[in-house]
Amino acid sequence: MTQNLSLTLPIEGMTCASCSARVERALQRVPGVQQVSVNLASESAAVELAAPVGAEALAQAVEKAGYAVPREQVELRIDGMTCATCVARVEKALRSVPGVLEAGVNLATSTAQVTRLAGAAPTPALLQAVQRAGYEAIASDADTPTPPRPRHDPGWKVALAFALSAPLLLPMLLQPFGIHWMLPALWQCVLAAPVQFWLGARFYRAGWKALRAGTGNMDLLVALGTSAAFGLSLVLWARGDPHLYFESAAVVITLVLFGKWLESRAKRRTLAALDALRALWPQTATLLRDGQEVTVPLAELKLGDLLRVRPGERIPTDATIVEGASHVDESMLTGESLPVAREVGDAVSGGSINGEGLLCLRVRAVGAETQLARIVRLVESAQAKKAPIQALVDRVSAVFVPVVLGLALLTLLGWGFGRGDWTAATLHAVAVLVIACPCALGLATPATFMVGTGLAARRGILVRDAQALEQLRAVRLVAFDKTGTLTEGKPRLQAAEAAAGGTHDELLRQAAALQQGSEHPLARAVLLAAEGLALPPAQDVRAVPGRGIEGRVQGRLLRLGSTRWRDELGAAAGPLQAQADAWQAQGCSLAWLMAALPAGGTELLGLLAFGDRPKPQAAAAIERLHALGLRTALISGDNRGAAQSVAQALGIDIVHAEVLPGDKAAVVAALRDGLRPGERVAMVGDGVNDAPALAAADVGLAMSTGTDVAMHSAGLTLMRGDVGLVAEAWELSQAIAAKLRQNLFWAFAYNVVGIPLAAFGALSPMLAGGAMALSSVSVVGNALLLGRWRPRA
Repeated sequence: MTQNLSLTLPIEGMTCASCSARVERALQRVPGVQQVSVNLASESAAVELAAPVGAEALAQAVEKAGYAVPREQVELRIDGMTCATCVARVEKALRSVPGVLEAGVNLATSTAQVTRLAGAAPTPALLQAVQRAGYEAIASDADTPTPPRPRHDPGWKVALAFALSAPLLLPMLLQPFGIHWMLPALWQCVLAAPVQFWLGARFYRAGWKALRAGTGNMDLLVALGTSAAFGLSLVLWARGDPHLYFESAAVVITLVLFGKWLESRAKRRTLAALDALRALWPQTATLLRDGQEVTVPLAELKLGDLLRVRPGERIPTDATIVEGASHVDESMLTGESLPVAREVGDAVSGGSINGEGLLCLRVRAVGAETQLARIVRLVESAQAKKAPIQALVDRVSAVFVPVVLGLALLTLLGWGFGRGDWTAATLHAVAVLVIACPCALGLATPATFMVGTGLAARRGILVRDAQALEQLRAVRLVAFDKTGTLTEGKPRLQAAEAAAGGTHDELLRQAAALQQGSEHPLARAVLLAAEGLALPPAQDVRAVPGRGIEGRVQGRLLRLGSTRWRDELGAAAGPLQAQADAWQAQGCSLAWLMAALPAGGTELLGLLAFGDRPKPQAAAAIERLHALGLRTALISGDNRGAAQSVAQALGIDIVHAEVLPGDKAAVVAALRDGLRPGERVAMVGDGVNDAPALAAADVGLAMSTGTDVAMHSAGLTLMRGDVGLVAEAWELSQAIAAKLRQNLFWAFAYNVVGIPLAAFGALSPMLAGGAMALSSVSVVGNALLLGRWRPRA
């Protein structure tokens, strides 16, 4: 609103002249408002301003008076942002447009969400504001719903920069061994120039944008410092001086490029998670139209349509069963490890997998209103850019660059006018720029993370986002998913009890005989438990949708199924009921083995209980986290009995059971709210249903044995599927954080001590370059010491 001191404010809810007067009084009380004219017919207020006033302040004044200000959102895709300073600059530009209430920029997805007054702040004005700030922008619309992937530096550029810089750095590495060798000046220039002006061109472009906006950032610091080193080398070369500093410029460019490459990987990971979630939707659906089956694209489905879903197919959208019954695998949505029985009247979710039954469904939600679409939106909102320690460097750079330039200018003028020797004045000013070259500043973060991520990989921890290691050090509470993370993720026969007159082995033998050849998870569990037993053949075996399985074994009609089926067949549980209640309280799923009697009726043969066992190393992993002073929580979609049983066996502190995927992120947020300021929450999971929580947590850790979506949503992946690696990752993050603090201290200390010495002429450009090189060597050497780290026993 700095360019236009008038604004038309749309207002809803005014019905009479007194409403107009009330709105007018409310707006006139806002500081900076000069004149207000309320038009009841057009439901708007024309506001004249004596000073810039944010549209949000005007809207809040109207809303406090009891009326509504209609708002709308628009998404812009921004190109050219490289750091937190760029984000702040774009947000500032967007908020300056009259009618904008709020603007939030997501660096990870290169998008901006703008909230504006309805009818105000036209999209072309928003695009122009972004362009004036030095960036490119386009508006998202219905034809381009998915934002493009952010551009990233190809890895070959980083590799090429390393290859060109290595010969320049080699003489410095050989000197401690008494080997004094150096490339000819021409070759130094030939190797350094492509790194400086081709591979490092991005820093010049971003630095120029920062200068145009009147700010400073890390890119400008890199461009200025390396240019000073390169330029000084050219001057010294021309004077015949053998001490050149081409290697300093090339190495700084190379390692800062490496850090930018790590950042681009994080951006690709964010969007890959969303792509993987969207891939769960089938492309087509089988629509029932006038009794005929028609295959149609998913986008053509409407509320109330009838669908046919065959066994093994993925359910295309949220629907209600109107015909048929089946077991549905909803593990990707609910975390329930066992397929769930569904029958007429039950709701099923799009993306889940139909089991053995043929289903007829009526569509109850489509597109953005489905449960899977809501999970996608949760991941989009939760995966906001997390503030890295590099943001500290950017903030310091914004002040540091103008200060260094000012000191260099003062040095030039002071020595020039004071001594009259402008050659010496120029050399001293260049010395200030060279000693202030962000060698150590640029190396401190990427060098430490380069060593730390390599060490993590050797320990079985894949770092997909180096920033996650930084965040992990502040974690004080670790939340776990249950199924597949702390447990094996597959049902096992936990117990079996035969009815009076039967034996355990006979019960297993008959149940396994009935399920020979079945691929149902419970069938595999029974067959595994019955290994070594001689199984009789079974005939006429068939699945009874939503109930269980039946067939003839040794001439008897046997049935194995749910409690509901047992009740429908009229088989009394008798003494087994108490055992069934106890097993259900422990979270087990039950199956009853029954036999049809020749004279009618059903005889109960026994009871089988299925459950998911904790992983062998889970208890030790939880105990180790407690020993490190961390608290633990369990967030599971399973029933409360199963969750409580696992938590009690492993010693977990907090339990949240029967949590839907859409609520897991909210549970993580609630856990974070219960911590002290500065403390963080980590989430460990393996399934699609964990993706929103992994993204919402300060640090997400995925099991490599889980889904690609979970691994894309998490910053760290535990490659062995061993939850014991969580404690190792936390300890490693502490070591990395310590090295980062040490390196940043020395990086700033060199500048704080060296710049005054250079300004007062105590350092020649050659010594300044030597100090600059020494700062780089010390920072890299300190980072390499991290390779000696070992976890505590």
